[in-house]
Amino acid sequence: MNRFSFEILGRDKETNARLGLIRTRRGDIETPYLVPVATLGSVRALGSDDLASLGVQCTLANTYHLHLKPGDELIKRLGGLHRFMGFAGPLFTDSGGFQAFSLGFGREHNISKIGNIFPQELSRVGAGQEGIQDEVDCRVEDSERSLCEPSEEDENLDSIDPGEIYKLNYRRDYGENSKEGRERSGKVAKKGPKIVKKENLTRITDDGISFKSMADGAWHFLNAEKSMKIQSNLDSDIIMAFDECTSPLSDYEYTKKAMLRTHDWADQSIRYHDKDQAIYGIIQGGWFEDLRNISTEFIASQSFDGIAIGGSLGNSKQDMHQVLDWTLPKLDDRPRHLLGIGEIDDIFECVARGVDTFDCVSPTRIARRGSLFLSPESGGSLQNKFHINIKSARFKSDELPLDPNCSCPTCRTYSRAYLRHLYVCGELTYFRLATLHNLHFMLRFMEDLRESIRAGTFLELKNKWLRTI
Repeated sequence: MNRFSFEILGRDKETNARLGLIRTRRGDIETPYLVPVATLGSVRALGSDDLASLGVQCTLANTYHLHLKPGDELIKRLGGLHRFMGFAGPLFTDSGGFQAFSLGFGREHNISKIGNIFPQELSRVGAGQEGIQDEVDCRVEDSERSLCEPSEEDENLDSIDPGEIYKLNYRRDYGENSKEGRERSGKVAKKGPKIVKKENLTRITDDGISFKSMADGAWHFLNAEKSMKIQSNLDSDIIMAFDECTSPLSDYEYTKKAMLRTHDWADQSIRYHDKDQAIYGIIQGGWFEDLRNISTEFIASQSFDGIAIGGSLGNSKQDMHQVLDWTLPKLDDRPRHLLGIGEIDDIFECVARGVDTFDCVSPTRIARRGSLFLSPESGGSLQNKFHINIKSARFKSDELPLDPNCSCPTCRTYSRAYLRHLYVCGELTYFRLATLHNLHFMLRFMEDLRESIRAGTFLELKNKWLRTI
């Protein structure tokens, strides 16, 4: 049997925020906590020694991708995922159900895991919202920059050629389609990025999900039993039940059908999962109140060790808050995980409602794309999303550390000018230094958040960061 437990150590008196401790067979996780994502058994650009030096408690790996490369059977023969990646702490794995969205309607609807997961948020980009604009710029650049930054769904994860990155950066900043290039040629800039509808690479039935590999075009099939087997081979500590993640643009009838499929697969996941592993059930139902209520009641009634909230959380952050307000009050004291969310303002709002753990690729992915975290003391704010854009020419000769109030290895050693130089030149060193900073920043932020719950100052910390009063 799995050695898993969860203890609530404290509660905030003014909100539903709670301080907790998840105990697993490979170590403890203090909550609230943002779990770094190690899709292919690696937090991209970092080694497991880096994770240890930063104090990372646990990571989350991707069942679907590891099944394809290098193969879960191979990982099992080599001693399991912990030994394979050289990480001693607890590991989460997802079930592969998210790829039903990311390789399916996510491609059709042009909705990504970060940036535009809430479609209405795109309309809110305005003057002074540098951090939000950075995310839009990242998406506009994706088509040109795929060589230096493959998406999580791209299976062709070849090594990065710094020379290619340099050429792509140069073309972006000075080429004919850049702002400078359009001014030189007298061209008028188009409004917004061109939206290209991509092929749906999934086929979903009540029996399971078929995925078309982008590497070789072959089709692969996953169902609850196979997902549980793969996660058992990986030997992770906390696994997710097999589910279907829906799009915010899916209608009521489709969302209901997907929810009922998820409930059937939840039953099968409990039946087939490795009993040495803790298992979380996933609440679905989109942003429809009656479906969320039905799914919450069903998943909470099952013998899961923890509860995850997944699927579409609506078209805006306000919709997400509403979904959580429908869901969380109906749950018991098992640990609660929110899938795919990790922005600072979102963490505050969701912790205040009672969420314990999160996972999101955003902190490390945006680092590789030039967006680096900045604390409130150094000018970070809700308006700039606590980011600075290291690509900006204003940092060309800036001798300051990235964040003068940060104690990470990057900020202790290097200047903004140096980091900008590395980024513009496509030096691989940039990816490691940027990722170290963003991950350190978020880990320390979560530490401060936990301490605020312990000390009874959670709302003070929230107001300091978000300036809500």
